[in-house]
Amino acid sequence: MYEYEDKLNLELIAGTDEVGRGPLAGPVVAAAVILPKGYRNDLINDSKKLKAKTREELYKQIIEDAISYSITFIDVETIDKLNIKNASKKAMIDSINSLKVKPEHVLIDYEDLGIENSTSITKGDEKSVSIAAASILAKVARDKYMEELDKKYPGYGFATNFGYGSAKHRKFIEENGWTVEHRKTFNPVKTLI
Repeated sequence: MYEYEDKLNLELIAGTDEVGRGPLAGPVVAAAVILPKGYRNDLINDSKKLKAKTREELYKQIIEDAISYSITFIDVETIDKLNIKNASKKAMIDSINSLKVKPEHVLIDYEDLGIENSTSITKGDEKSVSIAAASILAKVARDKYMEELDKKYPGYGFATNFGYGSAKHRKFIEENGWTVEHRKTFNPVKTLI
């Protein structure tokens, strides 16, 4: 989890990752984070592999420990306009550019963002503490957003499915239509327009 950071041996390494590519509803969210050189926290891992309570505790710890961090939301309208791949890239680039401290190097989960002094790492959220920390910030922020949406649009199950296409969510769309938070270019949403 520390190999890439240790090998680079720089003071200001940013990690970036996004969450929310696959859901039928809600934003795509990215985070970028710069942790102190030599930072260690063995609880940090790919956000998908952590329980919600652990993610929330780590979210607070990462924010407290980070030299700088940024979280970016890209709304449904922009996702439908750019497509999800480009919206995800935009979210990560915007997060990096929003850091209050300029990184010397950026570690990126999977994507090539065309950024100078960067390394794209396949399954980076499992291999880099900086990317994993960013994945936790993005996941917790997006989950909180979806929990709030659940209050606004009851019945879609956003607090539990987080916008993903569960059977219950799909059935509810079929019976009640879509909301402004649904991605109109995604199936089965687009088939109902």
